Amino acid sequence: MAKLKSICVYCGSSNDVKPAYLRLAQDLGRTLASQDIRLVYGGGGVGLMGACAKAAHGAGGDVLGVMPRFLLEKERIFDEVPHEIVEDMHTRKQRMFDESDAFIVLPGGIGTLEEAVEMLSWARLGLHAKPMAFLDEDGFWDPFFVLMDHIIEGKFTPEDFRASLVHTDTPEVSITALEDRCIVLDI
Repeated sequence: MAKLKSICVYCGSSNDVKPAYLRLAQDLGRTLASQDIRLVYGGGGVGLMGACAKAAHGAGGDVLGVMPRFLLEKERIFDEVPHEIVEDMHTRKQRMFDESDAFIVLPGGIGTLEEAVEMLSWARLGLHAKPMAFLDEDGFWDPFFVLMDHIIEGKFTPEDFRASLVHTDTPEVSITALEDRCIVLDI
């Protein structure tokens, strides 16, 4: 099994979500810290982003936030951890990609989905082979995997592409699945 050093986490920035989603983000942050895996995330101090980063930092974990300047007020930077302030979303996504070995996608909205799908698109184009885990406890990502199966069945994406992403229900299973896929994908 490959040992991951850094995982990028994509997730929502809303505080108006089910408390279970915030707890899952906290659990993931603590798990990353306990396994000595650096959290790379969008830099915010609100929603699942803030919950994950605060939990990782509080558990002694290494955290890097990457925040575009225009979101500083909206996503309220979590200033207790190191940050890179960048000029735009493209640079944010590129820096988060560059600093990570793999990705975990927690529940989130359009922004979360867009970030995850862009990384999947880059993988599909052969620009990287970093694996991705979608993490939820309640089937939040089930419709996404139905869509992925539909795309594969329609022959728009090869079936073996599914090996680069998994659907999990605990932080520990997510990390193990990503580590296993790093070997399979020769990262």
